[in-house]
Amino acid sequence: MSAGSDVLLERLSHLHPKVIDLSLERIERLLAHLGHPERALPPVIHVAGTNGKGSTVAYLRAIAEAAGLRVHAYTSPHLVRFHERIRLAGTLIGEDALSALLDECERANGDAPITFFEVTTAAAFLAFARAPADLLLLEVGLGGRLDATNVIAAPALSIITPVSIDHVQFLGETLTAIAGEKAGILKPGVACVVGPQPSEAETAIEKRARAVDAPLLRHGAEWHVEVTESGFVYRGQARRIALPRPALPGVHQIANAGMAVAAAEALAGRFAIGDGAIRTGLRTAEWPARLQRLMRGPLIELLPAGWELWLDGGHNPAAGEALAETARGWRDRPLYLVVGMINTKDVAGFLRPLAPQAASLTALSIPGNPAAVAPEEIAATGQALGLAAGTAPDAVAALKHIATASATARVLICGSLYLAGIVLAANG
Repeated sequence: MSAGSDVLLERLSHLHPKVIDLSLERIERLLAHLGHPERALPPVIHVAGTNGKGSTVAYLRAIAEAAGLRVHAYTSPHLVRFHERIRLAGTLIGEDALSALLDECERANGDAPITFFEVTTAAAFLAFARAPADLLLLEVGLGGRLDATNVIAAPALSIITPVSIDHVQFLGETLTAIAGEKAGILKPGVACVVGPQPSEAETAIEKRARAVDAPLLRHGAEWHVEVTESGFVYRGQARRIALPRPALPGVHQIANAGMAVAAAEALAGRFAIGDGAIRTGLRTAEWPARLQRLMRGPLIELLPAGWELWLDGGHNPAAGEALAETARGWRDRPLYLVVGMINTKDVAGFLRPLAPQAASLTALSIPGNPAAVAPEEIAATGQALGLAAGTAPDAVAALKHIATASATARVLICGSLYLAGIVLAANG
């Protein structure tokens, strides 16, 4: 990021603190001052859910691009650079362009109340409205009903990925309440691809769909996936296709890939997306810090030859279970966990499924994040779950210590996207 955009983002973060206050009034006012760029976007695919949003967007973007489409994408949070959030027709937004857009939004907003996410979302809409593209993949920041992205009146398609307990302080303490908030993105007559859901979440989504007359394309009903030795078979309403194993590792990625294929099938009347593009997209999709194996860099060099270092930003109980499901297949060597988390997350819920699969846990703080859970608290939680657990001042110290413990091993750094971003930056 250039010094100019870096300084501007820092100033905006102080003018508009990252205090979450879910509402549409502020963003609607700002967009009106900007000439309503949200009304001049290419067809929008609006994506909400708790787990798998980013991966599903990554698959769908790769599929659409393989079909020759120009694709905008809006995701959050970023890992290393803010620019990662805004992709214009396949390319990350330029530094000078981002600075100019943020400055334009700040001038238009004046002294009126606004949050950091709202003002940066407005900047993204300006960018998307001014650059030609065939499709916009728009990921919800938090929730759905009152999220700043939910100003799109008529998207081409909606997607709701698996819903689980998370952000209870904003969305409610039950799956029914949380799913109801996520389902707030449903619009009259607009189809919605629904990923695998707990029964309470699916019931809440179906209730909202009936209320607004939104057709649902549900996993296990209108579309199915079946794991095979070489990948999986997708079976939808008009398409049955044998597909390769998705590029992103983990059994849970089959369902994420399935949602992207279901979305591509739902878009068939608008875009020509053939089986070849779907296969290519699934094989080539990239999404950092989602069970990502780090193959080179300073952190890798701290480990003995033959060791593996993996990184995942998952941070809630469902993410812990997904990681544990993958770890159950890692029987060839010990697994060492390096964990940092923030205090809005369920530490015990995340660690519980992972604990039986791991040899030990090393807890870290997250530099620069005042909401980081104290390493001692994470370690104590791990110990209560039966794990040998200690603390380290940072990832470098943790890896150096772990490297003395075993002949050949696998290390998984996990628990927070904020930690994942710091690790990626440290690894170059």
